[in-house]
Amino acid sequence: MRKRFEQQYTIGLKRIEDTEINLKSRDALPKLILALKKLYTNKKYNEQLFSILEKKIILPKQKTGRKGMNLWQIFVLAQIRMSLNISYDRLHNLADYHGNIRQILGIETEWGVEKIKLKYQNIVDNVKLLDDNTIRELNGVIVQMGHDIFKKKEEAELCLKTDSFVVESNVHFPTDYNLLWDSARKSVSTIEKITKKYNVDGWRKSRNWRKELKKLSRNVGQASRKSQENKERVVTEYLQKAKLLSKKIHKSLPDFPLNDLKDYINHSSLEYYLEMLDKHIDLLERRVIKGEKIPHSEKVFSIFEPYTEWKTKGKRNPAVELGKNLQVTTDQFHLIIDFEIMENTADNNAVIPLADRVLNQYLVSSWSFDKGYFSKENKELLNLFIDNLVMPKKGKLNKKEHEEEHKKEFKITRNKHSAIESNINELEHRGLDKCPDRGYQHYKNYITLGVCAYNLHRIGAKLMRQAKAKQKLQKVA
Repeated sequence: MRKRFEQQYTIGLKRIEDTEINLKSRDALPKLILALKKLYTNKKYNEQLFSILEKKIILPKQKTGRKGMNLWQIFVLAQIRMSLNISYDRLHNLADYHGNIRQILGIETEWGVEKIKLKYQNIVDNVKLLDDNTIRELNGVIVQMGHDIFKKKEEAELCLKTDSFVVESNVHFPTDYNLLWDSARKSVSTIEKITKKYNVDGWRKSRNWRKELKKLSRNVGQASRKSQENKERVVTEYLQKAKLLSKKIHKSLPDFPLNDLKDYINHSSLEYYLEMLDKHIDLLERRVIKGEKIPHSEKVFSIFEPYTEWKTKGKRNPAVELGKNLQVTTDQFHLIIDFEIMENTADNNAVIPLADRVLNQYLVSSWSFDKGYFSKENKELLNLFIDNLVMPKKGKLNKKEHEEEHKKEFKITRNKHSAIESNINELEHRGLDKCPDRGYQHYKNYITLGVCAYNLHRIGAKLMRQAKAKQKLQKVA
């Protein structure tokens, strides 16, 4: 049975409220702990936080069974992982041996009292309970807390900036021949699982299949740097071997037993890898042997993370990024008030849905975009609601547009837009440079947790400045 966090004031257990923060530190961790401490000790936000977590984690389950990790610890561990951009192994080590982290978790004990330790798999399994929608709700509470701390007036209007960047997925650089190799080796590995369980005939030489295909794949890679004639010969050999494997799997597939859930999972995986194998045999043959140019829409950039997109943003380094665009909107306090993963969507097509979400929640006085977001319809719509809109036009300006974009107010707001680049850079330091987690749902969860960690870090930095100023006043007095 899982609980929210109600720390027992027992002898030897240190209180969360008493967590000491090193105000001189420039590390990310003290700022995060300061923001978490504020979130925990403020009754209003504490109640909102636990209500959201209970609705997701506790209510759908029966109130029986062993005592699980409490809601506060799950939330804190997830935020520490993202804020420090660390692996689960390091998170496990810090949770067991870092005093400040253990105290904010509510498990730190005095000297001489038995130490409470967390298990690695418990940490991994519990942090993954937080899904995208739940974390978005939590981020709303964090942003509200941030505005209460930053804003001098409750009704103050926001000055917004919007931009997008690529969060990379955990994939290697794709070529059709190495994706063909991935498909082949995973097909053979899945068959080995089945034959190990049922001793199916006909696959005694599965290791030999893998060894020969790997050798041919390497030959293709080496031939790509040499003459076209040699490349076609090597690719032909590779394709012949791959086609033989595909034919053999198609023949054997109906004979594999289906007796339990594990068999169905293996069967389903094999069907997927076989589909990918056939697809990349076709793509490689069309490109090299037949000399066709493959349409972008037919390409797959990872058989493991099929949601991955090929992104070229005109940058010199990196020229190509593999992942998805994340659109973020920040305010004058550098808090991210809105974010969205863009599903094969151009920047200028995302403006109207973005405006619907933001303008229903906040009062906005100014809003800046870069040229990628411009369209005549977008500008006309937002001008109805925003007094100071900065959406530079692509291409040549007419006389009226030239006058508009050279007004003093427009230029000032446009110059301030570059601040979002530093926000994006900090987001990448909160883990959103590359997602290490597998699967699209975990990719989305990871991004949302990263945005939460970013906002908490910003709030913690503000609280640290306030605490330093208070200390200085006390010394003067």
